[in-house]
Amino acid sequence: MTDNGHGSGGQRGRGHQGAGDDGERTFAALPPAAGRGFAGTWWGRTWVKALEETALDGDQLKKGRRQARAGSVGAVSVRPGRITAVVRDRDGTGQRCDVLLQELSDAEWDRFLDMAVDRAGHIAALLDREMPPHLVEDATSAGVELLPGIGDLEPECGCGAWDLCPHTAALCYQVARLLDQDPFILLLMRGRGERRLLDELQARSVARAATGAAGDERRGQPPRGVRADAVFAAGSSLPPLPVPPPLPDEPGLSPVLDSEVDPGPGIDPDALEFLAEDAASRAYRMLADALSPGHTRKPLEDEPRVGVDAVRMAANIPGPVIVERLARGTGRQRADMELAVRAWRAGGPAALAVLGDEWSPGEELLTRATAVLEGAWEASDRPRLRSAGGGRWTVVGAEAQLRVGEDGRWWPFAKEKGRWVPAGPASHDPAAALSEVVPGALGEVD
Repeated sequence: MTDNGHGSGGQRGRGHQGAGDDGERTFAALPPAAGRGFAGTWWGRTWVKALEETALDGDQLKKGRRQARAGSVGAVSVRPGRITAVVRDRDGTGQRCDVLLQELSDAEWDRFLDMAVDRAGHIAALLDREMPPHLVEDATSAGVELLPGIGDLEPECGCGAWDLCPHTAALCYQVARLLDQDPFILLLMRGRGERRLLDELQARSVARAATGAAGDERRGQPPRGVRADAVFAAGSSLPPLPVPPPLPDEPGLSPVLDSEVDPGPGIDPDALEFLAEDAASRAYRMLADALSPGHTRKPLEDEPRVGVDAVRMAANIPGPVIVERLARGTGRQRADMELAVRAWRAGGPAALAVLGDEWSPGEELLTRATAVLEGAWEASDRPRLRSAGGGRWTVVGAEAQLRVGEDGRWWPFAKEKGRWVPAGPASHDPAAALSEVVPGALGEVD
C-alpha cells in the first residue's frame, strides 16, 4: 500500500496516516531533487553520514547521488530490518536493491520503551515528527542505538555488486529524504512500527500510573514526588564520571562538498571544506588539551579578530592558494600575510602583536623595559641600542632589533630585504633574545 502523505512530498508530520499494515510501509517515488540536499534534519544527515563513511568507493556514491537526484528511485518499501526499491539506469533497465539494518532485540525495545515512558517529552517529539538529540542520547545511555553508524547499512543489489553500488547508494539517499519527514521510518526499520510503538507506550504509561497510585493508596498516602532539597543533597553522593574516551589518532575527516549541481550564489564549496577542516583541527587540539594530564579548566578566550584568525589559519594549513585567498580576504598583500604567518609560527598571537604597528606599550611598561635592558649586561658587554619607538630598540651597527611584548617578554627581529622579520622565540631575558641574531654583541645603551 502506498503512503501518499510522503510519496507526494506532503505536509510534514501527517504522512503516517493511511500507512496500512504496521509491519510495512511503502512510499511512492519522489520527484527529482536537483539543487537541494538529501537531508535537512540532523538525523537525516546522520543517516547520510553512515552511508558515506561505509562506502569504499567514492565514485559509486557520486553515481548514486546522480541517480537519486534524477528521480530514478522507484517506490520505497520499508519494513523491519530492510528497505527495498527498484532503481532504474539510464537505459531504462531496473535493478531491485535492498539495504539491511539490524533490528533491535526485544530486550533493547523494552529498555527504549521504559526510557520513553520516563520522559514524556520524547513521545511528544516523535508524535510531532521530530527526533531531538537528547532522545537519541538517552536511548544510547539505555544501551539502544537508534541511528546507524559506520558499517551498519548492508547493501544487496541485483546488479551483483558485492559492496555499495550506485543503485543501493541512490536508495539510501532517497530514504534520507523520507527520514526528514518522519523519524518513525527509522524505528520501523529497527523493528517496530508506529502503531505498535504507540500502543505499547500507552499501555506502559497506564500501567505505571496505576501501580504508583495503588501503592500510595495502600499506604494511605497521597501521590508522592521528590523534594528538591533531597535531589540537591544527593549530588554529593553521585558516582564519579566515567573515564574519558582515548584521544583519536587524528582529527576527523572533513566533508567533501562536491556536487553535480552548481552551488548557490555566494557559496564557495572549497572555502567551506577548508573551514570545516580547520574547525576539526582546532577541536582536536582542544580535546587533546582537555585530556592531557593535569589539565585544568581555562577561561574562555575572546573571539579572535578576523585578521588575526586568518593568520592562524594560513599558518596551520599552509599552501600558496590558501595564503593568497586569506590575504585578499583580509585586505593584506601576500608578502604581508607571509610575514604575519612567520610571526605566528614564532610565537602565536603575542608574536603577531609585536610585529604590527598597532602595539604601543604604555609609559609604565616602557620604564620597566628600559630598566631591564640596562641590567641585562655588564657595562663592558652591553650592546649599543637605539630606541626606535613603540617598544623597539635597534642594535647599532647590526641588522637586529629587540621588541618588548605586552607580557614583558623580548622578541628578536632581523632585517631581511628591508623589512623587520621575527628571528626567534621570545624570552624574559633581552640578552638571551638578542643572542638569537647577534651573539656576543658589545657596546653601550644610547
